[in-house]
Amino acid sequence: MKLTKHIFMLLVLLTAISCDNVLDKQPLDKLQGENLFSNPEGVKLYMANLYYQLPIEDFTFFRQGFNWNTGDPNNGGFAPAMITDEAVHTEFGDFIGNDDFQWWDQGYKLIRDTNILIDIIPTLDVSEDETKALVGESAFIRAYAYFALVKRYGGVPLITAVQKYEGDVEALKVPRSTEKETWDFVLKECDIAIANLADSWPGGERRATKWVAYALKSRAALHAASLAKYGDRAPISGTAVDQKLVGLEKSAAAEYYKAAIEASEAIISSGKFALYKPSPASPEEAAENYRKLFEDPNIAPTEAIFIKGYARPGSGTGHNYGIWFQPNQTANGWPHPGRMNPTLDLIDAYESYTNPGQSAPVTTTVAGNDVSDYNGFDPAKNYKRYDDPAGIYKDKDARLWATAILPGTAWKGQKIIIQAGFIKPDGSAQLFGGEPIKVGSATIYPYGAADRTQYSGFDTWGGNNTRTGVSFKKFLNEGVNVAPGWNQTVSDWADFRYAEILLNYAEAIVESGTGTATKGAQALNDIRRRAGHTKDIPLTIDNVIRERRVELAFENKRFWDLIRRREYHTLFNNRVRHALVPVLDLRVTPAKYIFIRQNIARLNPATFDYKNYYRYVPGIGANGLVQNPQY
Repeated sequence: MKLTKHIFMLLVLLTAISCDNVLDKQPLDKLQGENLFSNPEGVKLYMANLYYQLPIEDFTFFRQGFNWNTGDPNNGGFAPAMITDEAVHTEFGDFIGNDDFQWWDQGYKLIRDTNILIDIIPTLDVSEDETKALVGESAFIRAYAYFALVKRYGGVPLITAVQKYEGDVEALKVPRSTEKETWDFVLKECDIAIANLADSWPGGERRATKWVAYALKSRAALHAASLAKYGDRAPISGTAVDQKLVGLEKSAAAEYYKAAIEASEAIISSGKFALYKPSPASPEEAAENYRKLFEDPNIAPTEAIFIKGYARPGSGTGHNYGIWFQPNQTANGWPHPGRMNPTLDLIDAYESYTNPGQSAPVTTTVAGNDVSDYNGFDPAKNYKRYDDPAGIYKDKDARLWATAILPGTAWKGQKIIIQAGFIKPDGSAQLFGGEPIKVGSATIYPYGAADRTQYSGFDTWGGNNTRTGVSFKKFLNEGVNVAPGWNQTVSDWADFRYAEILLNYAEAIVESGTGTATKGAQALNDIRRRAGHTKDIPLTIDNVIRERRVELAFENKRFWDLIRRREYHTLFNNRVRHALVPVLDLRVTPAKYIFIRQNIARLNPATFDYKNYYRYVPGIGANGLVQNPQY
């Protein structure tokens, strides 16, 4: 025992002696602060961290914030699309809360980190070209950050240099600039980035280029222009309005539309970009091309202008789209599939090839007069009957087939079964559950199969089955079985793509009445031709907005389109979203499918409050800033 005690004391002594040496040493796996900017690798490391903080609204952007795939990544699979008319969650029906989509502290952290780099660039021992690139990238990142802030909060404090605390907290407080000043700052930063960045990076690195900066300017300028033009659709009042911290004069719309047109035109006329496979031979080919574009945007280097990559499954560089959103039948052991349910409201927006230029609401009856009837099954109606449960979607725009998994279609080698029940031979309906019945020698199951692993619709068990009648496809990889676990998906995200630029261009032209209308119409119709349409349609704002809905569906654009055009409060005023419910009709032999338009089950109506056009400014007790209206 005594020997053991001596050995222990000796170890303590040796440890104490060695501590001095340990403290003298520098960690070998980290760059020290003073060395960071004197080493090209250190600058790259620092820049990589800035890019990581960019508020890219991608696979890991949820109501809780950005990069929500580290620590505990269980966000419930709640995507921004679910507070729009694009989709609903299988379990949740809540709408926009005060704390949703906030980005204040993280925004100013990114701005501070970028300002540190901007301040130190002139002192770096690097070439002139490298200096220009750093200036351009820093301006791009700061523009991106302030764009994310101004579209949430309106005018914000413009902090353009590193602040130093010298004993006076009050000296660090910067008041909010007006919303106009903030938007102008974003566009000015884009111009600095455009002037300093090259066309590309030598190794094809996923870093900002001149064209990425143009793309950001196109998006931001269009947003500002819409706010200026349509701000009076949702009038608000209060101190922040009086001080012009929120709101833009209608007269400002023209300059912002002009900026959006010019930025878009620079990309279009460069000749460096094009739509991926713009001339398909058939709608079927168009659907497959469109699906593959999102399965892996790297196959389309001329369309994907800026890509955020995901690399390592199971880590912060993987995401959860695969495990949350694949249909129940392909869950591969994971307990929470099927959370993203595209709505009938979105499906109705897709055109039919037989009537181009018009939304094509699904008609379920021979009379075709039921598109506003959501009261459920009516035995008096003469429903259209289909052998194939996907038959009702015949002639619908190819992008629907690539965006949603339709009932009866194949996915990962399985026929996806989505069925809400049956109409018995006597004409009575058994919907959303109940026991199977015998018809002749056949057993008919309410959800289309005997076992919960064999169907993907309407059963509420586990929240794993769609309640809208279709499941989600866009971005999912058909060739990969997702391993059960967090962050196992590593498909990449195209943050800016050429199709969005064409749509920005078309919208800015038609809304402003300036620019070349024929070029705007061509931009619009080029996208439609890529989707298998063969007839051009005129450049109207309704046509542009419909194209945005279907072309950019689930790319987290719809939320901001409704915000910037001040349409949220009119579209969501006690709004109920809808499902298209497939039902097996046993009144005929052989049995066929009919469809019912009805309100989505277990989903409360949603209303958009005016105040949600701006987020609340946090911390006004300490930072002394003026709060936004109604908070």
